[in-house]
Amino acid sequence: MKTVQRKFLLFRIEVKRIVMYKKAGFLGFTHPSVVKSSHSLDNLLNKVQGICP
Repeated sequence: MKTVQRKFLLFRIEVKRIVMYKKAGFLGFTHPSVVKSSHSLDNLLNKVQGICP
């Protein structure tokens, strides 16, 4: 993975993480919106680890 792409992906991960925690603070960790955000974050983390294309 190119350095610029990796840095952008890491930036997206950090933004997703912040958004997810803010949602969880207001809605609770089991709210469907928070769970959806968590899955989206998992997908980004898998990409950065090279598990998913």
